[in-house]
Amino acid sequence: MGRAFVYVILGGGVAAGYAALEFTKKGVSPGELCIISEETTFSAFKSAVMPASELGIIVLKVHNEFDSYGSREYVPPYERPALTKGYLLPEAPARLPSFHTCVGANEERLTPKWYKEHGIELVLGTRVKSVDVRRKTLLTAVGETISYNILIIATGARALKLEEFGVSGSDAENVCYLRDLADANRVVDVIQSYAGGNAVVIGGGYIGMECAASLVTNRINVTMVFPEAHCMARLFTPKIASYYEGYYNSKGVQFVKGTVLSSFDIDHNGKVTAVNLRDGSRLPADMVVVGIGIRPNTSLFEGQLTLEKGGIKVNGRMQTSNNSVYAVGDVAAFPVKLFGETRRLEHVDSARKTAKHAVGAIMEPEKTDEFDYLPFFYSRVFTFSWQFYGDNAGEVVHFGDYSGKTIGAYWISKGQLVGSFLEGGTKEDYEALAKTTRLKPAIDDITELETQGLGFALTVSKKPLTSPLDVSPSTLVLERPLFAWHATAGVIMAASIAAFAYWYGRRRRRW
Repeated sequence: MGRAFVYVILGGGVAAGYAALEFTKKGVSPGELCIISEETTFSAFKSAVMPASELGIIVLKVHNEFDSYGSREYVPPYERPALTKGYLLPEAPARLPSFHTCVGANEERLTPKWYKEHGIELVLGTRVKSVDVRRKTLLTAVGETISYNILIIATGARALKLEEFGVSGSDAENVCYLRDLADANRVVDVIQSYAGGNAVVIGGGYIGMECAASLVTNRINVTMVFPEAHCMARLFTPKIASYYEGYYNSKGVQFVKGTVLSSFDIDHNGKVTAVNLRDGSRLPADMVVVGIGIRPNTSLFEGQLTLEKGGIKVNGRMQTSNNSVYAVGDVAAFPVKLFGETRRLEHVDSARKTAKHAVGAIMEPEKTDEFDYLPFFYSRVFTFSWQFYGDNAGEVVHFGDYSGKTIGAYWISKGQLVGSFLEGGTKEDYEALAKTTRLKPAIDDITELETQGLGFALTVSKKPLTSPLDVSPSTLVLERPLFAWHATAGVIMAASIAAFAYWYGRRRRRW
């Protein structure tokens, strides 16, 4: 038993949806493309207004360990950021089909109907247990063989579990993770069960910060626990972190820093009642949300493809060490031309753009250059909205009013601006920041840069390039115009010509 496709996308996350849309734009024929996704949710998620089919969910009756729920629901690709930003809100929460891909980039909404109309096969709720990249085949858990000409790996990553750090209790009904729709449904159910209760959020990164904001908005008392000295330690400076932590405190969120979870107190019903920390503290808890990082899903390809940075290594065309296999999204480690090194980036923007680039390289190789990506991260919580571009390496220059609504920072490495951060900017501000960071202008005076603040990016982004033939970031120095050099060169050349004419005239007279 088996099926064959020209193109197979393995994984049903954000990258898969954006790749599918790009395939249709490039002219894929009906029946050529297949998406295989393991993700499922359950019929515990119901709408009081719309049936599941209209919500963009495919519902199938099954008879297995999930039978108590009545049915298993298969979900086509959707915008995962909605799960922490809109899905958990108490009023007018985001629900499917409103956040199916690719609405996150102001494109079409890819509902199940859209895939059917474009002849794209959705193989949902299906686990692939092995892949043979040499024979170009995948074997599913039910024994079906699916073959391909070209494979795109979009398997993403999984949430790290507490048990991987020696702590048990993930199976308690009020301990939650948040990686997919099923997780989000569980968080919503627990929130509704413990309104006004106490929540402990384990982790101070993206998931922790965004979930804490949603929980406190739901009138839950929130305490965040993480081992670092401040929140978002991989990206934020202490000063930036302090700005946000102060606001979270004003909303009632408490922070316990510099320690980690050691164990849970669990009652006879299997529910967590308290969180015990390594520093000896004990926090009462009606619910726990765990956000301690992710791990790329690479196990199917270990020993078959080259791995790097925890993911699957690809070239500038998103092509792996096997030329019929491509990798995109969280699982891909790709060369970042701007910094001359390979990186694996965990963010939705990278997933969208690597997916689009891979399809371009597959369908129109002669028109597709090497991937040239500016690393980009963003978040929206409460009334905040920040964006970061580039690299947070080197010396930091903060600017803006850290008691107000607009703050920012630049990162300077080896005399060049390599990273930038802004909270509270306009669309034009963010565009200027992105352009300036990509240009990597030389910085001679740190104090002057601090004084100019956002104005520096606004000014640099409007300057014409000094040479249209050479826009290499490593050679472009916007703060040192070439006019003086041109004038000096002209004087030298004129003097040389005059000297030659004088010498030549005297020689002719001797002849």
